Amino acid sequence: MSMRKLLVPLIALLVFLLLWEALVWFNDWPNYKMASPSDLLPAYQRYWGLFLTMGWQTLWRTVVGLLLAVVVGVLLGMVMGFSRTMRDALYPLLVGFNAVPKATVVPIVALLFVGAHDFNTILIAFMISFFPIAVSVSIGLSTLEPEYRDILRSLGASRFTIFRKIALPKTLPEFFGALKVAVTLAFIGTNLMEIVSPHGRGLGALFDSGKTNSDYPLMFAVLIALAFLGIVLYYVVVALENIFAGWAERAQD
Repeated sequence: MSMRKLLVPLIALLVFLLLWEALVWFNDWPNYKMASPSDLLPAYQRYWGLFLTMGWQTLWRTVVGLLLAVVVGVLLGMVMGFSRTMRDALYPLLVGFNAVPKATVVPIVALLFVGAHDFNTILIAFMISFFPIAVSVSIGLSTLEPEYRDILRSLGASRFTIFRKIALPKTLPEFFGALKVAVTLAFIGTNLMEIVSPHGRGLGALFDSGKTNSDYPLMFAVLIALAFLGIVLYYVVVALENIFAGWAERAQD
């Protein structure tokens, strides 16, 4: 099973790269119009040091923003999940906030905190990724079967015990599902700020440099590097899910 899980994504990736290469070759596109996979290796070799430095800057800011989103999203989800009044009060605000395109918020944040690039980038990564976590936790807790809760209460269980024994396990599958979505959203937020900010650093700034210099192989190499980091972080979440909520997947087999 583990070998299949390894081979299937690798085969899919190989097929994707071959189709991409064939598309560029068939249309006879020059690399200043559409870079092909064979154009990416020279770009990585030429800018390898920059990819390592900028990639690390993008990764750690994204992870910090995602961790903040987890903390705030779980707390908000718990508040809304356990209180119908708070759910009715906060849901419209959260939906309205999430409906605002974050690309329009990025310049405002960049102007508000000029020079604080790390803070700005983490803030945008947090803002764009906490919503699905808060909603998933809220739904998981609000749909908790009252029969289980009443039985534990009749046995003298405290609220914390009810949360630990019933609510938390029930919410974990929804939480990790939302976290997988939040991972990709956090990368989007990070790179929006890195591209827009005049003091931007990270892979977004490297992409912007390639755009300024019309270096299309570099631009596509940055996109592939971002995809790679996103996949790595996604599978970190999958590994955590298997550890803490693996019972849910086994129940579906």
